[in-house]
Amino acid sequence: MAFFTAVARGYRRSRFSGLTSPVNTVIGQTEKRYIGLRYQHNDSNTERKIWNVYLSGEIHSDWRQVIKDGVAAKNLPVSLTSPNTNHAESDDCAAIILGMEEKRSNWDSIGARMNSIRNKTLIEDADIVVVKFGDKYRQWNAAFDAGYASALQKSIITIHPPNLGHMLKEVNASAQVVCEDASQVVDTLVYVTEGILPNEPRVGSKFIPIADRLGEGNPKP
Repeated sequence: MAFFTAVARGYRRSRFSGLTSPVNTVIGQTEKRYIGLRYQHNDSNTERKIWNVYLSGEIHSDWRQVIKDGVAAKNLPVSLTSPNTNHAESDDCAAIILGMEEKRSNWDSIGARMNSIRNKTLIEDADIVVVKFGDKYRQWNAAFDAGYASALQKSIITIHPPNLGHMLKEVNASAQVVCEDASQVVDTLVYVTEGILPNEPRVGSKFIPIADRLGEGNPKP
């Protein structure tokens, strides 16, 4: 794909050419099935990759919706998937389908194994795995998903508040990008899929390009 770069005042804006088209998403209980094509084509025969992005992690805030809305607003070539985000359903799925267990450990076990069919399949199909950690609960499942994605050599983006950085340092060490909020994930997806940077740096006017702040990396090519 063609790659275009424009430089203005030391701040680079890049763009990949390609087709602009609606994106199917799968979030929680609301599903629009992705048709399975890995690429879409426009009239000029350029290809636009459809990126599968799996959203793992806490279910107590609207971070998935923020990413879904951002993907739609930016018209990104992204298909979003997630585990079942209905807590009660994910706990009781196997007991409803297979029958109840007398012990809590057995009830949990049959449910976890049934949920793992979806979760493992979607992680294996993902190009990018986004893992969200929050303050309210300890997301053990999210940490497991991050480890599984790392073992599969998937690209990982983590999201968590700064105060969890120390506890998650090993997880972050396996991630390609560490974000503090869902909006940064959207900006990352825009850059990765379209080659376009935000209009304004996160720190605003305080931003200094690396060549000005730290010197040219290769001053005499």
